Amino acid sequence: MTIGETSVAGAREYIESALAVAVPITVALLVTVGARILVRRRQARSPSPVWFSLQRRCRRPFRIVVVTTAIVIALPAVGLPATLADIIRHALVLALIAAVTWLLIQLTGVVEDVASSRLDLAVSDNRQSRRITTQILVLRRVAIAVLVFIGIAAGAMTIPWARALGASFLVSAGVLGVVAGLAAQTTLTNLFAGIQIAVADPIRIDDVVVVHDEWGRIEEITLTYVVVRTWDNRRLILPISWFTTNVFQNWTRDEARVLGSIFLHVDFRASVEDLRAEMYRLVQGSPLWDGRDWVLQVVDTTPTTMVVRGLVSSADAPSNWDLRCDVREKLLLFLQQHHPDALPRVRADVSQRNAFNTMAHLTHRSTADQRTRET
Repeated sequence: MTIGETSVAGAREYIESALAVAVPITVALLVTVGARILVRRRQARSPSPVWFSLQRRCRRPFRIVVVTTAIVIALPAVGLPATLADIIRHALVLALIAAVTWLLIQLTGVVEDVASSRLDLAVSDNRQSRRITTQILVLRRVAIAVLVFIGIAAGAMTIPWARALGASFLVSAGVLGVVAGLAAQTTLTNLFAGIQIAVADPIRIDDVVVVHDEWGRIEEITLTYVVVRTWDNRRLILPISWFTTNVFQNWTRDEARVLGSIFLHVDFRASVEDLRAEMYRLVQGSPLWDGRDWVLQVVDTTPTTMVVRGLVSSADAPSNWDLRCDVREKLLLFLQQHHPDALPRVRADVSQRNAFNTMAHLTHRSTADQRTRET
């Protein structure tokens, strides 16, 4: 072979190597640009949360997956030394596994965005929407945990010594399963509790609950804990397994509508009929009342007062709280202005008090006379 032929062959080999590297990378870039243009056009033609969420969440991980795949394909044509090529290939494979895991996690976010966009939590009776929202939230977090575990396992299996270690683990899977189960008992308990809550539906996002004598709303549900926002904006952080093993009150389990109570202590001479008529007038004029239930009854007595309870219903818990406070304040104002004698008071038997004072006076006088005689 002549020098010219050798040069031509070398140039041809160089061009083939360059093309082998450039073509996959160029195709990858064209795919990413084409996907972005396609998503934008579809979003412009028919605005949908699917395309917006895909563009917002999946743009970067999809680009990394495509470009990394192209580099892995083009790597053998670069002509690197075998040892260096193996190291770079392994690093790229790990990056590809991480990128694919990231992309799948973002796709679960797309599903959550699309489902949330079709649910209206602003309506008064939003029980069904809150149930679906809670299930999607919990199941997405379970899926994220599973995807991360699979991604880590897939990355570890690319390492030879990790594969050997995994094989030895499989041999002693029984013992290791018991040890791992004991070590991760709390984590596994919370994980299964989260799945149970998603399926059995005992609590949902925005449910009104009473836990540890604290009234609040379910603000957040994770795989390990539940956040309850109390009426004064404090946060109760409870393990998610607590809600599967303890008794608590859920005021909005079946519907968002809430029936609340108002207690008043009044004097025995108070006119219950006047109070009942005034309460009916108040709830009739309040936009917070849903027009369904109200009642006022004497439910108990104490040595000095009788206990009057009023019940009022509202479309949701915040409205019911405000309605109860409003009715309670105006009923007290009504008693102060029109029936001040109906307010609680302490009574004493004046006749017995006078008899006691007279007896004490006579005893004191008798003692004084006796001392006078003795002197």
